[in-house]
Amino acid sequence: MKDNENERFPIVDEEGTVIGQATRGECHSGSHLLHPVVHLHVFNAKGEVYLQKRPEWKDIQPGKWDTAVGGHIDYGETPEDALRREVGEELGITAFTPEFVGKYVFESKRESELVYVNRTIYDGPIRPSAEELDGGRFWSMSEIRETIGHGVLTPNFESEFQRFFLNQ
Repeated sequence: MKDNENERFPIVDEEGTVIGQATRGECHSGSHLLHPVVHLHVFNAKGEVYLQKRPEWKDIQPGKWDTAVGGHIDYGETPEDALRREVGEELGITAFTPEFVGKYVFESKRESELVYVNRTIYDGPIRPSAEELDGGRFWSMSEIRETIGHGVLTPNFESEFQRFFLNQ
């Protein structure tokens, strides 16, 4: 399997206003065209957080553990609609109450993303997509703290989780 390099993404300014569009390939080529994504951090009642395992075929951070749900906002889609779509596709969850936590710009060598960060508390069934993920599991906060900086978690997850959840 492989990501669709021709998928169309909106190009946005730092406030999230759409100012154009480009393909996934263009956005992930080092062009730093700012494109929006949604993230959902799924906590259970015990305070553990669910992480997904990225498949080896992904073009960005293959094989690493990452935010429970992360996905691109399609051209013409709202962040809220994208979040519901991605959560359903990746984890099979349709009934959840998201809480918007914040947004920020994430930059790596390959791309720039405007990240809409959300969280939810959820104790129902999780059915990770066999097509999009290599599974997932709940992690304790101490397990995440001990793993940060060891190349197991995506750098994006590490910085975001520290910014919004570990240093509060």
